[in-house]
Amino acid sequence: MAFALPELPYSLDALQPHISAETLGLHHGKHHAGYVKTLNDLVRGTAWETKTLEEIVRGAKEPPIHNAAAQAWNHAFYWRSMRATGKAEVPADVGKAMTSLGGAVAFQKAFTDAAVKHFGSGWAWLVVRDGKLAVESTHDAGCPIETGAVPLLTCDVWEHAYYVDYRNRRADYVAAWWNLVDWDGVRERMRAHKLL
Repeated sequence: MAFALPELPYSLDALQPHISAETLGLHHGKHHAGYVKTLNDLVRGTAWETKTLEEIVRGAKEPPIHNAAAQAWNHAFYWRSMRATGKAEVPADVGKAMTSLGGAVAFQKAFTDAAVKHFGSGWAWLVVRDGKLAVESTHDAGCPIETGAVPLLTCDVWEHAYYVDYRNRRADYVAAWWNLVDWDGVRERMRAHKLL
């Protein structure tokens, strides 16, 4: 099976002024596309060639194959974590479901800390782990599905996600990113796991 670069769910300029068309074009068209191409090159002629992306992320131990697959998966999920008409404020029903995290305000602080304070490249996540909500971060190509968690939301904190627009100001990027969160998608995923 050949893996394909998924289309963005919005136009390149749809996330401005928070994320520029230039950043989105490079991030999707170069970085994400590069992971997909690398994955296809690496799995060709191997047992992984007939597996799904999720099966490769969960099962591949070879770092090049795992990294390419996990980054392809993470990026596809990242695009779906945002929308042009996103809102920074957590909707009341979603916030109410976050009591185990201390509520919406505590969740946003914990998630922001996971993104901003993560050393080096990685990802901040809201996940379902063992039936409960959790805020986590993963390093490099780490992906929560490898360890049995179900992702609900992610923010990419690799420098390629923000350097064109924010240079080394990761905190400014994360603050702006909140304005793009697709809470409808988060809500649907929470409902699927009986958290709403």
